[in-house]
Parts: sequence; structure tokens; C-alpha cells
Amino acid sequence: MKNLLVSLDRLADFDEIVDVRTPLEFADDHIPGALNAPVLSNEERVLVGTMYKQVSPFEASRAGAALVARNIAQHLDTTFAGRPRNWRPLIYCWRGGTRSGSVTTVFSMIGWQARQLEGGYKRYRRATLDTLDHLPATFRYIALTGPTGSGKTRLLHALHEAGAQTLDLEQLASHRGSLLGALPGEPQPSQKWFDTLLVCALRGFDPARPVFVEAESRRIGTISLPLALLESFHRGACVDVEASREDRATFLLHDYAHLFQDPVSFKQQLSRLIGLHSRERVSNWHGLIDTGRQAELARELIDLHYDPAYSRSSHQNFSELPHATHMLFRPNDADVVEQARALLARLDAVPVTSASSA
Repeated sequence: MKNLLVSLDRLADFDEIVDVRTPLEFADDHIPGALNAPVLSNEERVLVGTMYKQVSPFEASRAGAALVARNIAQHLDTTFAGRPRNWRPLIYCWRGGTRSGSVTTVFSMIGWQARQLEGGYKRYRRATLDTLDHLPATFRYIALTGPTGSGKTRLLHALHEAGAQTLDLEQLASHRGSLLGALPGEPQPSQKWFDTLLVCALRGFDPARPVFVEAESRRIGTISLPLALLESFHRGACVDVEASREDRATFLLHDYAHLFQDPVSFKQQLSRLIGLHSRERVSNWHGLIDTGRQAELARELIDLHYDPAYSRSSHQNFSELPHATHMLFRPNDADVVEQARALLARLDAVPVTSASSA
């Protein structure tokens, strides 16, 4: 069996990568592009694990082998029925053990050039974490700073459209980053899958060009950013994005329109601010929701919550903020891409340096 094992650096040698773990394991994280063909269902894996602890390892292995054999047969009749004779699949499970070994053996006996990933998903996960320890520091970042509602995300998207390299952490995390930043009907990825997506994004960048990123703290909703990335863009150059109070209020009303459509949930989220704000103030915000005074609520959140929070945190995190390039942004205008191009022209005219590249 030893000659059927291959290392992680040979992924590109194969026609297809097949993840034979359960659907739950696959959903938590997987090698990008892999096909999920589980040889144990979620329920079957629990059943075998319980039998291992409560009955005996032997009985669990016997029952598990029968389930795996039946599931492999089912996949051969369906999932892999159309694969050609010279197909080269790479198979992996949790740690390159019984599940992937069984599939690799059967596939090889059929005549396919199947191989088993040495160390399985566990080794892939370790490699992902190792990559996140060093890869972020190989790029030069320009952080878009500025208070909530100034349109930093919209500017980031406009910069991407204008041809700049951009890292959209909020898109990867499926969250806007603030207390009210959850996206309607869109759950956040697992931490492991976010890490995988982040590595894929970083590997697509050219180290010779700057990477624009929106200012973030350590957490985006339930997701934690890797320290190497945080440290790199916290000490990088900054563009301080400013917008008028009215533009910011209008932008928030558009961005948070879905919150007003579910006032009960909106008020519950605002109640989580009790402690940072008095019960009386939060109760007043609830009243603004009940009476449909949306614009007034947006202005109060800007003045009483978002701006004080930004003042407390921004100067602590971004060492180059005192030397930032300032930009007056109009986030609600139709010419945001033109505004982004003008910013790029300014940055090209005056080279942007940072502590990490000095």
C-alpha cells in the first residue's frame, strides 16, 4: 500500500481529488475543488464510533467495513460510472487511513491510477495553518480606514473594478464586520473553510503590487483573522476614507435596509449594546424603529455608537494612520469607479510606503 501514497505537493498531478469523508466533515472544510463521495454518511460514522466505544473495536471495524463496501459499490454505479479507463483520482479522508485506503485499493484493482493522500485532510489543514503563518507577510498592504458608513467596502469593490489587487475579508467571512453586519440568509463559513478561502485568495496576488484591504479588527462576526495577516496590514499604509454625515446616514439606510424589514430581530441586536450604552438610550433606538424614523436612527448610531468606537480603536491598530492619504468619498454616487481610479492615480503619483517595506 505504501506505493499508493502521495504527498500534498502533488495535487496538480491528478485528474480529480475525491474527499471520502462525511458530508459534515466536507462542509466544515475541504481541499478546494474536491468532490465529496462519502463512504460513511454522517449517521453511519456516529454509529460506528459509538460501537467502537460501547461494544468493541473489532465489531465496529467489521460493521464499518460492511458499510464502506456498500457505499463504495453505490458510488461506482453512480458517482464514478462515467470515469474513463485512464482516470487518475487522488483520494483522501481524515488522516489518510481506512476510508481513503479502502477506496484507493478498490479503484486501483479496477484499473484506475488511484492514489491516497498521505496524512489526509489533517495534513492539508496543517499546511493551511503553516501557510497563514508566513504568506500574508509577503505582500504590501494599503488599508482603507474610516468610520462605519463611509463606504469602505464599496470603495474596495470599485478599486477591484479599476484593476487594483483587493482582499475582501468581509466577503470571505460572509459578514460586514460590525454588530449589525450579519448578512440575511447567509451563514458564515466555518473558521477552517475561511482559512482555506483566504489562502486561495492570497496565492492569487502578485507580491510586486500592493493589496488593498478594508480595515478590520481581529474578528469578523464569528471568524478570527490570522495574526500574521493582521500584523501585516495594521502596520501598512493607510487611506483614510471620509464621507459627509448625510452620505454616511444614507449609505447605512441602504446597507441595513434588511434590518428594518425585521424590526423584532433588529431590536434584539441593538439590545446587545446595553452595557456599552444605557438601557434608556437603547430603548429610545427601539422607539425609532417602531415609529419608522429610520434616518434618525442611522444618524444616532453614527454619532453615538460607531464614531466613538472608531475613535477608540483606529489609532491603536494602524500605526501609519497619522500619515494616511485622505480621501473624501461619495459612496452613494454612480461614479465610484472613477473615484477609485482617481485614488489610484494619486497613490501612483506619490509612492505609498509602510513600516513593513521601509
